[in-house]
Amino acid sequence: MELIDGIEWRVSAGNVPYEQALRDMERRAAAVRDGTAPELVWLLEHPPLFTAGTSADPAELFNPQHLPVFEAGRGGRYTYHGPGQRVGYVVLDLEKRGKDVRRFVNRLEGWMIDALADLGVAAHRAEGRIGIWVGEGPSEAKIGALGVRVKRWVTLHGFSINVAPDLSHFTGIVPCGISQYGVTSLASLGKQIGLTGVDAALKGSFLVFLKGLREPCKAP
Repeated sequence: MELIDGIEWRVSAGNVPYEQALRDMERRAAAVRDGTAPELVWLLEHPPLFTAGTSADPAELFNPQHLPVFEAGRGGRYTYHGPGQRVGYVVLDLEKRGKDVRRFVNRLEGWMIDALADLGVAAHRAEGRIGIWVGEGPSEAKIGALGVRVKRWVTLHGFSINVAPDLSHFTGIVPCGISQYGVTSLASLGKQIGLTGVDAALKGSFLVFLKGLREPCKAP
């Protein structure tokens, strides 16, 4: 087991079934709350699927390829997961990190932006829009998504970064309820960076993310 600042850092090879990941994440969150297991950052891929958050609108699900759809229990609307996308599940105890959900989400966004910057991609938040974005004007597109749940002050779910997924699958939904903008990936931006490269960038900025959880949250 690899630990970073007492937090387990886990990377799974292959496509992890969504139901298995959800079950394992719920168990770990309960164990973190009970003090019987360390906190966790879990990096993985899923087979092609859609997940529905608590605000999902059935009108935003088209699914012409009939991919499986799962109720996620996290906040947000519909999102896509599939091969070539790095998913990060973050199970942290906010009870010892200030009990500030807004700060956690803000720092999670900042972690993604910092990791992408290390890969040579300038990414940003967009006021009024969920997710992480690149480009500007007509070329602005979403490269990362996030959706979290907090249970007994322990976080579940997390984020995803599009490395080289099949972007056509995103046409099966209105991603996160935002239809005016497209979706992109590192590969589409000409960055031939594999999952291991993304993982290294995430690890490189992880301690900055943790430090940020102990600092006041600044507006985006």
